[in-house]
Amino acid sequence: MPLLTVNNLRFGHGAEPILDGIAFTLEPGEKVGLVGRNGCGKSTLLKCIAGAIRPDSGVAAISRGGRIGHLTQDPRFEPGDTVRSAAERAFTDLHEAHAALEEVFAAMAGPDGSDPDALDRLMKRQVELETRIEALGGYAVDHRVDATLHGLGFVDEQFGQPVESLSGGQKARLGLARLLLEQPDLLLLDEPTNHLDIDGRRWLENFLAEDFPGAVIVVSHDRWLLDRVVSRIIEVEQARLREYPGNYRDFIALRAERMLTQTRNHEKQLDRIRAEEQFIAKYKAGQRAKQARGRESRLQRFKRDELVERPAEQDVMNLLLPKAPRVGDFLMAAEGLTKGFGDDPLFEELSITIKPGDRVGIIGPNGAGKTTLVRTMLGELEADAGELKRSPRLSVGWFRQSQDHIDLSLPVHRYLQSVILSLDGRGTASEQQARNLAGAFLFSGNDQDKILADLSGGERARAVLAGLVSAAHNLVVLDEPSNHLDIPSAERLEQALVEFGDRSTGALILISHDRALLEATCDRLIVLDGHGGVVEFPGRYSEWQERQERAEAQAAQRREAGASKTARRRTTKETAPRSRSEGDLSTLPIRELERRIEAVEKRIREIDEQLMDPAVHADGRRSRELATSRDTASAELEPLEFEWSRRADDDS
Repeated sequence: MPLLTVNNLRFGHGAEPILDGIAFTLEPGEKVGLVGRNGCGKSTLLKCIAGAIRPDSGVAAISRGGRIGHLTQDPRFEPGDTVRSAAERAFTDLHEAHAALEEVFAAMAGPDGSDPDALDRLMKRQVELETRIEALGGYAVDHRVDATLHGLGFVDEQFGQPVESLSGGQKARLGLARLLLEQPDLLLLDEPTNHLDIDGRRWLENFLAEDFPGAVIVVSHDRWLLDRVVSRIIEVEQARLREYPGNYRDFIALRAERMLTQTRNHEKQLDRIRAEEQFIAKYKAGQRAKQARGRESRLQRFKRDELVERPAEQDVMNLLLPKAPRVGDFLMAAEGLTKGFGDDPLFEELSITIKPGDRVGIIGPNGAGKTTLVRTMLGELEADAGELKRSPRLSVGWFRQSQDHIDLSLPVHRYLQSVILSLDGRGTASEQQARNLAGAFLFSGNDQDKILADLSGGERARAVLAGLVSAAHNLVVLDEPSNHLDIPSAERLEQALVEFGDRSTGALILISHDRALLEATCDRLIVLDGHGGVVEFPGRYSEWQERQERAEAQAAQRREAGASKTARRRTTKETAPRSRSEGDLSTLPIRELERRIEAVEKRIREIDEQLMDPAVHADGRRSRELATSRDTASAELEPLEFEWSRRADDDS
């Protein structure tokens, strides 16, 4: 039986429908991705399903007893709540059930406990409550609260922080944590990764794919999350739905086939239109003028009602980029660069060179200092220490989080014409070149004449990005460029950056949590850990992630091996006779024995910390040397611990 049934649902404003005749079903535990252009009605559909708005007609019905959890962009919290107490409100029903069960136990211990009829009722109530408690999560929920908060980027020091003091992004993450802990039967997620860094996105996708038992409908521009989590894609297009089996990668292939068919039909219709127009032009003033006028009327109706629009995404991007100013061997170089605020370092002793043709991604947790690093390298902020050099011919195009610096009174094509150069790099671009560029970035027809102030945030970002990659800069810096872009726009940006890389000698610096964009465009990473550490990694994001996962697995194996070895040592201490080496240690004073144990344990900890460094994992020889040193230290530690344990036993 379906968990959710949506049937003939309609919603609109005035004559323009946003959703028109929407119908689909969702099975228990099924995970679906909802995709489409910004403003197509995805969020509206989720609100109709959640009951937040009422459709004009049709129904969205959950099965009896089913619970819906809806992630909104502005979650509400109780006054006075801390981060942890707000998350724990996910278990309000569980706490109430516990309280009711305690009342039952108290009643059993009172006068009702001696009344057989009353006791029978109480015991039935006890069974009901215990069944409900088990269904709501049982008794051990503290670790779930901690794990969820940690997974979404909160640290222990923030658990007692008042909710009122959180930023908007932190509140959004806390609302997501509370919703995930509630574990409803149907989870409606509208852009859940908006305020998550890469680690948070990885945690969320693993949770949804492996741990969450309910059904999910997720709206997200994170293509990696959609690939990992969903088994069906529903696309909202022109107020209707199209369904595709599989994950996002499958959807792209199937949609491309449909788009190709649509393009071919469009071209056939254009052939028909051209033939009709030739007939009309030839006979409009002659003896067959009446027939020509009739065919002209039919042609106008055909264009209005039947002409298939050519999909903009089907066009092949072919950017013609003006030449950037030539530079020498480097654009920027930093030596020993250090920056922090107060006692908190963001990065220390960073040495890096940006050369023509480099494609560099900067990643790290929220607040790690990624934007600060770029601002420092470009001279907008002063470094605490280190040396910076910049080419005198450096020309920077910088996409920032806010677009306050642009003239919002210009139409799209005029804005592009004002910021890009002609193909020879010497003068202002022509209007046709600006319109061609606008079309390449999915501004078609009348959209090119829209005023920037009237565009959505995503549309305006698309226009600014189009100008940046085509403005003859020899360094393009993009700070979270895909944050407000829908998936088609993000994919078009990706294509543009790939072409920029293929056709330009300029360098690219990309700050992003968008793993698909990083993977497609960057072949070198600067990784900030949020504690002052920086690693430069020569490779793509997928290679970095693979290395991280391998390091995490190896660390887990070492922890398990260490626990196992400790258990074996305890057994040996209890049963093995003293050896000659142990006898040699018997002459040492107890304080010297303890000093040696502490020194060896410290050495082992230092080695373990080095082995956790991804840069060390990249050096096979160094990894083997450290592993050998650790084995030697472990072998040295065992007899010391045995002797200390023997003396402790003798003293007792």
